[in-house]
Amino acid sequence: MTSSQDYLLPGTRRALLHRIAVAQSEGRAPSLVAAVVRGGQIVWHGARSSVEGHAPDGDVQYRIGSITKTFTAVLVMRLRDEGLLDLGDPLEKYLPGTGAGEATIAELLAHTAGLAAESPAPWWERTPGALRPELSDVLGEQPLLHPVGRRHHYSNPGYTVLGALVEALRGAPWEEVLSSEILEPLGLRRTGARPQSPYAGGWAVHPWADALLPEPLEDLGRMAPAGQLWSTTEDLARFAVFLARGDDRVLSAESVREMRAPAAPAEAADVRDGISYGLGLQIQARDGRLLVGHSGSLPGFLANLTISVEDDVAAVVLANCTSGPLLGAVGADLVRIVSEAEPRIPEPWRPLREVAPTVLELAGQWYWGTHAFGLRVSADGLLALGPLSGGGRRARFRSNGDDTWTGLEGYFAGELLRPVRGADGSVGHLDLGSFVFTRQPYDPEASVPGGVDPEGWRGIDPKV
Repeated sequence: MTSSQDYLLPGTRRALLHRIAVAQSEGRAPSLVAAVVRGGQIVWHGARSSVEGHAPDGDVQYRIGSITKTFTAVLVMRLRDEGLLDLGDPLEKYLPGTGAGEATIAELLAHTAGLAAESPAPWWERTPGALRPELSDVLGEQPLLHPVGRRHHYSNPGYTVLGALVEALRGAPWEEVLSSEILEPLGLRRTGARPQSPYAGGWAVHPWADALLPEPLEDLGRMAPAGQLWSTTEDLARFAVFLARGDDRVLSAESVREMRAPAAPAEAADVRDGISYGLGLQIQARDGRLLVGHSGSLPGFLANLTISVEDDVAAVVLANCTSGPLLGAVGADLVRIVSEAEPRIPEPWRPLREVAPTVLELAGQWYWGTHAFGLRVSADGLLALGPLSGGGRRARFRSNGDDTWTGLEGYFAGELLRPVRGADGSVGHLDLGSFVFTRQPYDPEASVPGGVDPEGWRGIDPKV
C-alpha cells in the first residue's frame, strides 16, 4: 500500500503522535502502533515501544481478536451475493441440530440471535482450541439465553457458528476460504491465523505494579472465526479501504454499505453513547461523525479499526497488552484530528452528461400537505428529496427504468416513488408510498386523499 508521512501537515502529524504517546504512556502498553488512512493510502504511521527493542513498523504482526469477526462476516456476505443463502434463512437450513437453528443468518451477523456471549468454561481465550473440537462444545447444552431476534447480545459463539456455516457451504476449512477469498485478493499478505515473524509478544501488565507477565498464544480452534487472526497496521489499512469502498473481487460497494448499516437495536446502556451494530461491524456516533469498524482483544493484545466514510479517514491502532489503553477512543481521536485539522476537499461539481425531459420534469418544489420539499436531479443520476427548511425526512432514489424510483435510505428506503401522469403525459403529482406530493399545498387538481375543500384557502374573520 502506498504510504507517505508527507501527506499531512507537520502540526497534524505531531498531534497524532502526541495522542498515541499519551495512550501508550498512560495505558502502560509495552508497545502501541497506529496508522491513519486517507484517499486509499496510509498518510501517517506512528509507534511507541518500551519492550520490543525498537518502535514496531507497519509490518509487525499483532493479534487482532474480534476484528476477525468482520472478516468472517464478509465471507458470509459473499455467500449471500452468490445466491448460496439468504440472510433471512434460519440456521437450521444449513446446520441442523445446533440448538440455535431458529436464528437467522442476519441475526447471527448482528448479534441478535439470542446466543450466549461466551462458550462454556474453561475460558476459551486461554484454552487450546483442540479441547473444543465440535460445534456443540462451543454452544453448550443451552445455546440460547434470550429470545431470538429481540435484543442485541454480543456473542462469540455466534461467529463460530458463522465460520462453520462458511465451511459447510464452501466444503473447505474457514482458514482456507478466508485466504483465497479475502486475504489474497486484497493483498493482505501479513494477515493470517498464526503469527509470522516479525510479530509482537503478548503481555499482561500488573494492575498495581509496572511489571509484565507473558500471555499464552493459544490456537483457538473452532473459535477461530470469532477472534483468531493476526495482522498489521498496513494490512488493516488496506482492509479499511475495502470496508469503505468495496472491491468487486471480494464484495461490492453496495454489499459493504449494507454491512455498515445498523442491523441491531442498541443495548439500553449503549443508547446514550450512540452505539449500534451492523452486519459484522460496530457503529458509533462520536464527535458529530458516524464511525464504523470493530475492536478486538485477546489475552496480551488490543486492537481497533475505526472508519469515517464521510471524511474518507480511517485509523488502525494495535497494542500488545491485555488491558490498558482504550483503543476505541484513540482510533476515534486519530480520525477526528485529521478530519478537523485537514478537512476533506470535496470533488469538483460536475453537471449531468444528459438528462431526460421526463426526469427533469420531476425536479423542483413539491408539497406533502403543507410541508415544502425540494426534489433535485443529481449528477449521479439519482433523485434527492428533502425538506426546504428545518429537519425532516430525506432520501435518495434510484431509477427503476420504468418511470418509477426506489428509495435508498431513511424513512423511504425501499419505498416506490411514482410520478402520476395525466393523459398528455405531464406530471400531476407524485405518489411516494401512498403519500401524495403536489406542486401546490393541497392542489385541488391532484388526487389528494380526503379531497380538498372546494372553497379553498381562506382567512378567519376575527369578529366571528
